[in-house]
Amino acid sequence: MSAPAMGTRKTAHTDSSNKKKKGPGTLAIAYLVIYNVVMTAGWLVIAVGLVRAYLARGSYHGLYYSIEKPLKFFQTGALLEILHCAVGIVPSSVVLTGFQVMSRVFLTWAVTHSVREVQSEDSVLLFVVAWTVTEIIRYSFYTFSLLNHLPYLIKWARYTFFVVLYPMGVAGELLTIYAALPYVQKTGLYSITLPNNYNFSFDYHTFLILVMISYIPLFPQLYFHMIRQRKKVLGHVEEYSKVE
Repeated sequence: MSAPAMGTRKTAHTDSSNKKKKGPGTLAIAYLVIYNVVMTAGWLVIAVGLVRAYLARGSYHGLYYSIEKPLKFFQTGALLEILHCAVGIVPSSVVLTGFQVMSRVFLTWAVTHSVREVQSEDSVLLFVVAWTVTEIIRYSFYTFSLLNHLPYLIKWARYTFFVVLYPMGVAGELLTIYAALPYVQKTGLYSITLPNNYNFSFDYHTFLILVMISYIPLFPQLYFHMIRQRKKVLGHVEEYSKVE
């Protein structure tokens, strides 16, 4: 009697595992493909806008203004990625995805949009270019992966370009926040002073400094996580090439 009982439990466990491993349904996949195609196209529009503006002006200064609207639209559209994780159609961490998306949305709206004086800073172009190349590759990667037809070149780019683009983007973000500090302190932007009815105070200038400090522990963790992912995904391919 004991053997059949074990077999039944094993079968039940296998069925449970299969259910857990089951991916998103057909409608969810179709939606995700459309979403990723639209986002890829959107960031391509931003890339083309940057190139056209540069060729027309002959200078990289002030290129942000040529792509300000599509940048805000498509970067804000990334908020849907948090929802995708929350409802389970994408198997990524809600917390990690939320942090990565919200940090960019915050920089787009709460810093670059709100402090107009920094919009002409070269550091803005630095993170915009890094974001643009990264997102074109990332959304293309997701699209082809969902279609089960992922070209190796896109996979390689996804796990290689970040080595330069990630530090480049972070540098641009930090320099932009730093450039915004004097203006935020002077104007008291988003700050709440005492006394008030809620007996609550908030200093946005100090908050931005804390945001900058938070990059110190977070950036290395995320960066080296991607390094480990690169070795995991591409390592065996490179080793095979060496043998050949």
